[in-house]
Amino acid sequence: MNAKKRALGRGLDALLDSTDYTNKGTKGLSTPQNAGFSGIAEISLSYIYANPNQPRKAFDEESLKQLADSIKQQGIIQPITVRKIARNRYELISGERRFRACQLIKLEGIPAYVREADNTQALEMALVENIQRQDLNALEIALSYQHLIQDCDLKMEDLGDRVGKSRSTVNNYLRLLKLPDAIQIGLREDKLSMGHARAIISIESEQDQLIIFDEILKKELSVRQVEKYVRKIQDKSQKKVVSSQLSLPYKYKQLHGKLKKEFSNEIDIKRNLKGKGNISFSFKDDTELDKLLQKLLK
Repeated sequence: MNAKKRALGRGLDALLDSTDYTNKGTKGLSTPQNAGFSGIAEISLSYIYANPNQPRKAFDEESLKQLADSIKQQGIIQPITVRKIARNRYELISGERRFRACQLIKLEGIPAYVREADNTQALEMALVENIQRQDLNALEIALSYQHLIQDCDLKMEDLGDRVGKSRSTVNNYLRLLKLPDAIQIGLREDKLSMGHARAIISIESEQDQLIIFDEILKKELSVRQVEKYVRKIQDKSQKKVVSSQLSLPYKYKQLHGKLKKEFSNEIDIKRNLKGKGNISFSFKDDTELDKLLQKLLK
């Protein structure tokens, strides 16, 4: 098995159960006609359609041109993988970059390994292949993990085995999907790294997360700088909690709980050691404000 094939990893090899393939060009290969065919054949590019569940949404045009030039000179080193879904209709499982590059140089056919696979198996093969090739950004990997867990009914432990990652690594990627939309878009567009995102996600406040994200973009902060920034926010927040706990006597803490229960609002009581302070009520809209005022004015 050549080096390129080994690079796919055990997980994909097990899924594909594929045989060895060397670059023999496309001569002698023919489009399979029988539905149960499983092997390598040349298939017309016009019969092949992209996988709608392809996790990689953006393809670098310059990189595709370079690959197309290489294919033009050297031919296809490794076939793409497809599944037959109807007569003269195949869906890509893996190898979309090779497929697109062949379209650029207007090849008529491409060598493809034809697999029998249902929707779930095809999705799993496509996702695992992309993850193991390590050409996805952090958000695409996170979404791929989510797809594998939800659509392929995989447990986190099984997913880790399939992609060769620990459970904690898989979980770190999945946590990225809890970040605000703006930060997820930033990850997708490579405006910040996985390291930046992991530091940001340790902050509970979404507002603070967005503030840090804005600072990263404005000042081009490194991961280490962001980690320091986050620690300062966490320390400041912790000091506020400790100060509040120390300055509020027990009888007022009890009253605080009763007020929250009575008004069903978030209530903040601040009091310094001299007894000075304030009480604030939170509300989410005018309707909630009206109800709050009615109760206060009774």
